[in-house]
Amino acid sequence: MTLIASGGVIIASAALFIVLSVFAGLKDYSLQFSSFVDPDLKLLPSEGKSFIFSEEDRNSLMNIQDIASFSEVIEERVIIKSENKNLLATLKGVDSNFLNVTHIDSMITKGYWFAPNSNEVVSGWGISHNLSFGILDFRKSLSLYVPKPGKGQISSIKGAYNSAYVNNVGLFDINEELNDKLVFSDIHLAKQLLSYKDNQISALEIKLNANADEDIVRGAINTKFENRFIIKNREQLNDALFKMLNTENLAIYLIFTLVIIIALFNVVGAIIMMILDKKKSLNTLFNLGTEPKTIRSIFFWQGSLMTIVSGAIGVAIGLLVVFFQQQFDLIMLTPELPYPVKLNIFNVLVVLVTIFALGVLASRLASQRITKKLIQS
Repeated sequence: MTLIASGGVIIASAALFIVLSVFAGLKDYSLQFSSFVDPDLKLLPSEGKSFIFSEEDRNSLMNIQDIASFSEVIEERVIIKSENKNLLATLKGVDSNFLNVTHIDSMITKGYWFAPNSNEVVSGWGISHNLSFGILDFRKSLSLYVPKPGKGQISSIKGAYNSAYVNNVGLFDINEELNDKLVFSDIHLAKQLLSYKDNQISALEIKLNANADEDIVRGAINTKFENRFIIKNREQLNDALFKMLNTENLAIYLIFTLVIIIALFNVVGAIIMMILDKKKSLNTLFNLGTEPKTIRSIFFWQGSLMTIVSGAIGVAIGLLVVFFQQQFDLIMLTPELPYPVKLNIFNVLVVLVTIFALGVLASRLASQRITKKLIQS
């Protein structure tokens, strides 16, 4: 009975650790994909959709320690028209420094990145598919339309929009969401479409040095720019994704904790069986002057040690499974992609604390069955 109870705890603790390691791996895997298009930090205006970024502001930002590079960005919803098809998308106008901040050019699967100061664009595969255009297709006119700013009545449809003819020179493949909505262009083209001033932009994207302290950089930015910006890191830019992953992680943790609780019923049962089996010996100890409280502590420590040792063995097995998955790709998602896992000390502590706490509680409940009446019966 004791071996069965220990085996249940070992399997449950190993399973909990492996599942938590898988979700940690999935989180890193998702963040890895976002790193191709999202910066380390992004500065958004605290008021309005755009702001003036002067030469003095540029020098102030460059002088902040641990900022390796930054890029000026304009983002706005636009209408893309290809022959008789229209699509609503997000135009992202970037400067020549953008490729030093992100690695979006490495995600281009066909064509190349646009040339500076040109009317070339790079689109997602989803947009290309929906509008039926490819790269360097001069036979199909591709147009961008943005409503003109201002007030009053519209005299004509043509006068209500700023427009530009563009040539798609590249297609990127990141994920389904970005592939279906994002188009990159030169920042000057975006300013022309939106009627922005030369020093007017909608965001700044920043790359930090390898060992930079994000909190220190945030503080320096807020000090120099007097809280003009909302500062977001990569995880905050993808908050919906990470909220989903964290919620699923918590749900899986609670489900496997319930499995551990069920497994610990075997521990309770094993302790009770040992109490009944050793009843005559317990009676002898009682007659020799041992108090019921002391006898209870014997079974309490026995159950606690059994749970602790079993939990430690289970975590060790889980560590080996995760390590072998990282080294030898035992389980594959696709023929080329192994199932992502990550060894995390925090997950080890979570599993051990959960097992130890529940094991001590179960041992406490089981040992409380020892009473003076039970011993003497």
